[in-house]
Amino acid sequence: MPHFAANLSMMYPELPFLERFEAAAQDGFKAVEYLFPYAFPAQELAARLKAHGLQQVLFNTPSGGTNSAGFSQAWEGGSRGTASVPGREAEFRTGFAQALAYAEALSCPRIHTMVGLRAAGASPEDADTTLVKNLQWAAAEAAQAGRDVLVEPINTRSVPGFHLNRQDHAHRIVQAVGAANVKVQMDLFHCQIVEGDLSAKIAQYLPTGRVGHFQIAEVPHRHEPGTGEVNWPHIFQVIDKVSAECGWDGWIGCEYNPADASAGGTSRGLGWVRPYL
Repeated sequence: MPHFAANLSMMYPELPFLERFEAAAQDGFKAVEYLFPYAFPAQELAARLKAHGLQQVLFNTPSGGTNSAGFSQAWEGGSRGTASVPGREAEFRTGFAQALAYAEALSCPRIHTMVGLRAAGASPEDADTTLVKNLQWAAAEAAQAGRDVLVEPINTRSVPGFHLNRQDHAHRIVQAVGAANVKVQMDLFHCQIVEGDLSAKIAQYLPTGRVGHFQIAEVPHRHEPGTGEVNWPHIFQVIDKVSAECGWDGWIGCEYNPADASAGGTSRGLGWVRPYL
C-alpha cells in the first residue's frame, strides 16, 4: 500500500507553518515534506517531528543564496535552483552543505537538489554538464551521511525556463552521474502535464531503482486528487503493484494546494487518502 507524506508548504495554509505538523499528525499522516526548512532552527523542527510522531522524508536545497536571508531572497526573487547554472557552483555547494546539516538534524534520508532555470546564454549541453558535475560532488558529500540526492523534472507551464522537464532527461542525468544515491523525484503532476501516460511511465521507471520519491497533485489546478482529470485510484494501484514486484518502499508526497483553503479545508478534502492512512 502506498505511503503518503503531507506537504506542509502547501497543505493547512490557514495555519502558521509550525502548527501544521500537529494538524498533519491528527489527520493520520506519519510523514511530512516541505519546500524549505531554513527559516527555522533545525532543533525546533526536529522537536515538532518528535512531538507528533512524524518522519521527515524530503525537503529542498536552497534555490540560491549563501545564508538564511539569502536563501529566502533568492526564492522570492524567482531563483529556482543553481545545480545546472554555470558559474554558480560555489553557491550550489554552500546551499547543499546547509541542506545536509538540516538533513542530519531532522534524520531526513533524501534531499531534492533544485536544478534551476537554464541560464541565459547557456546551451542545454552546458547546463547538463554543470548539473552532472554538481551532482557528482553532491553525491559524494551525501553518501558520507547516508543521504539520497534527488532531481525533479518540472513542467514548463508552472516554471517556464526550468532546465529539466522530462522523465527520460532526468534519468539520463542520473545515469551520467553514476552514483547509487542520486535518483529522480517523480512528480506525477508535472509528468502528466508534460508527457501523460502515467501508468506506463511508472511501470517503466520504478523498477530501474532510480526513482527515489513520488509527488502528486491533481491536474490541471494542482488541488487534491479527485478534483481533476487523473484516475488516481488506478495510479495508486499501479504504484502498489509495481512496488511489490520490484521492492520499492518509498513515499508519495502530497504536494498540492487544497481546493478549500479555508480553516479545516485541507482535512475536509482528505477523503481520497483516508483509505490509505
